[in-house]
Amino acid sequence: MPRNERNNFNCVCCTKRVRPRDRKTVNKDICKYLQKKFLISAPNRSIICNRCRHVYRKERSKTASIHQRMQLSDTDSDDDFQHQEPLQTSKKPATQTSPPSIHLPISSTVKSHAYCFICKRPGPKLVVVPSDSRLSVFVEKNILIAEGNRCCPNHLQDGVLTPEALQNLKTTDHIFLNKHSVLDLLGKMRHLCQTNKSHRLNFDSRDDLSDEDYISLTGLSKENFHILFETVHDLIKNTPTRSSKTTLAIFLCKLNSGLSNRFLATLFNLTKSSLRRAVKTARQALMENFVPYHLGFQHVTREELIQDHTRPLAASLFGTSGKEAILVLDGTYIYIDKSSNFHFQRRSYNVHKGRPLLKPMVIVSTSGYFVSVLGPYLADSKNNDSSILNHIIRTNAEDIQKWIQEDDIFIVDRGFRDAIPLLQDLGIQAEMPKFMIKGQKQLSTEDANSSRLVTKVRWVVESANARIKRWKYLEKVLPTNQIPYIGDYVRIICAISNRFLPPLSSAQEDDSAVAARMLQLSHQVNSLKERVEAEELDGRKSSVWIDASTVHDFPKLTEQQLREMTCGSYQLKLSRCYIKEHIDGNHDILIHREDRHLLKVKMQSRHVSSKAHILWISFNETEVTAWYCRCKTGARVVGVCAHIAAVLWYLGYARHIQDSKNIGVRNWAEYVEDAANVPEVIDTSDSDDSIIEE
Repeated sequence: MPRNERNNFNCVCCTKRVRPRDRKTVNKDICKYLQKKFLISAPNRSIICNRCRHVYRKERSKTASIHQRMQLSDTDSDDDFQHQEPLQTSKKPATQTSPPSIHLPISSTVKSHAYCFICKRPGPKLVVVPSDSRLSVFVEKNILIAEGNRCCPNHLQDGVLTPEALQNLKTTDHIFLNKHSVLDLLGKMRHLCQTNKSHRLNFDSRDDLSDEDYISLTGLSKENFHILFETVHDLIKNTPTRSSKTTLAIFLCKLNSGLSNRFLATLFNLTKSSLRRAVKTARQALMENFVPYHLGFQHVTREELIQDHTRPLAASLFGTSGKEAILVLDGTYIYIDKSSNFHFQRRSYNVHKGRPLLKPMVIVSTSGYFVSVLGPYLADSKNNDSSILNHIIRTNAEDIQKWIQEDDIFIVDRGFRDAIPLLQDLGIQAEMPKFMIKGQKQLSTEDANSSRLVTKVRWVVESANARIKRWKYLEKVLPTNQIPYIGDYVRIICAISNRFLPPLSSAQEDDSAVAARMLQLSHQVNSLKERVEAEELDGRKSSVWIDASTVHDFPKLTEQQLREMTCGSYQLKLSRCYIKEHIDGNHDILIHREDRHLLKVKMQSRHVSSKAHILWISFNETEVTAWYCRCKTGARVVGVCAHIAAVLWYLGYARHIQDSKNIGVRNWAEYVEDAANVPEVIDTSDSDDSIIEE
């Protein structure tokens, strides 16, 4: 016999290595027993452990007693069959017990307690693999992990084996299970089936839902959802109907989707009352353990805001020393149902929007970082933006007077004009778009340039408000019973945006160069405007009608050149929409009789059908030299208006691309009826009468 086989003293039944004192040789009776019960053919001089041998002897003794009782009963029945009735006994007939071990072709891991069963590292800092994790591995990988196995803590994440640990598992191709293990496994599988049936959306396991599912349902990625859960899990308890993770997921699904409680109750297999309690619990936990650390004037210092959340472009346009805190303020609207309380109904009705609403005041940095959200406030004439800002400062909300300092900069819109004196008293510099003087139809070049500098930075608060409304619950009309919690919902969304979403306006390498160029242009005058007014180029005698395709000497422009001329991307986004009517032949393009490098364009207004904008563009063979439009902001030199941008985009870029015929937007009017298109009715009454008379 080979040496490796001679020294391999494994039990022929349970395959375990047998100690010398427990080794027994298999005899003929044991061989027959193994062949009959387990289909195991024991070779000559095989070894069986003492434990398996005792099981065999116990089984043999039970079988012998059964045969003995059967023989006695047969003898008694033969002797007394003619003299006695059959006896009714209360004892159950003896049945053969199940075998002690069942051999199954299922992969399994080795049993270990003193060392990690994955990396073989010895203790003592080992943890027992949770039962749920062992069941998950069996369901997904068809690998049974022995009960009581221990592993290193770094192999587990949230009680589940990591993907790296699963790849390093060393398994065998079979396993022996006893009756208890099989019944326990069946019970867990049955419980798992019932759980999956009762919980249609399972957030307790990381593997049941994909990352895309988490984003679609909760608005957060899978990783961010679990990070958020770790901050509030101490305040959210498990209940018999829902886990703590499910409670948080219900609240986020409510905010992200805006679905009704009845619909969400169906998705999560809960009652409406249980779902309302889940929303309340999650809201309170987030307001206590999450929002204070990511929103409010006290969660961020002035130095952190200036260093980490201020765009260099804004600091170059409006700052002087670089130590000013630049804040952008604006109010947003949360629409509500009409209240039955007439006093509150009048105070919450907004004349501008024509509907009841509440107004939270949003304060952000120039990068779109939410500094604070105050309110919500009422919506009547006593609660305009100026009144709200005065109230915030005079009541010292969130200790704002201690946070702001002299020479800080507030970038606001025209609705804050009545709060300017208060800001000036505090030494705060207020930047606001300019007003047109009464009777004036267009901003002057200086005022238009100054307003463009403000809008270059102020757009970020509009995008921040849009980010809030991306959570569909706040985009809907909220019932009046949710009014006490509107402020909490807005603050939670803003805190989540600060923690998990990227900044709306990040710093660019050319911010300083763009700011310097815009400041330089803001001090220039519009020479083309002066020429149009001096030469009276508004008259038709000085121009001739031409087609846009005949302007061959207009310079070709790249996308980068267009962005430099517009000082942004918003006007270029509107160009495709504006130029659609030009492609359809509804625009008038004229060229000057004497100056072939001066264009005059009639651009249809996108808001009013009866209104058109007249603009002029001066150019040479290499560049566009000047522009002027008759719209409210068309006289500016810092950038161009959307009407001029549309003409520059089409003549200098779009018509030269390969697919120039499909550059416009699709006209959906062809799928809709137009009541204005009524065919003319021909009156044939005279001809009919004449025929009849003849």
